[in-house]
Amino acid sequence: MEDIQRCFGTGDPLMEKYHDEEWGVPVHDDRLLLEHLLLDSFQAGLSWRTILHKRENFRSAFHSFDPERIAKYGDRDRARLLADAGIIRNKLKINAAITNAQAYLDIMDRPGSFSDFLWSFT
Repeated sequence: MEDIQRCFGTGDPLMEKYHDEEWGVPVHDDRLLLEHLLLDSFQAGLSWRTILHKRENFRSAFHSFDPERIAKYGDRDRARLLADAGIIRNKLKINAAITNAQAYLDIMDRPGSFSDFLWSFT
């Protein structure tokens, strides 16, 4: 096995895998970019390790980050998410995820893609 120098994540297999396979790799897939946006929003004030270890729970709770479904979440879905111990149960962050899914759909209604929109700022 090759010894890899890491700037973070050493000692945690999930963090090591993230470091080696995802971190710093440009993403152009619209749905994956939405997932990253929502997960990054939940990470605010917390460690990325916390979010990474809950990522599969987030995928399940947010219907595989389906923007059409998330954008339509109502009070019942908000309550379901607030009761889900597998994710970060923060009302403001949950509301932000719904608002961001709605904004994603607005951007997707324009010419181009979500990826094009985000990468236009780099």
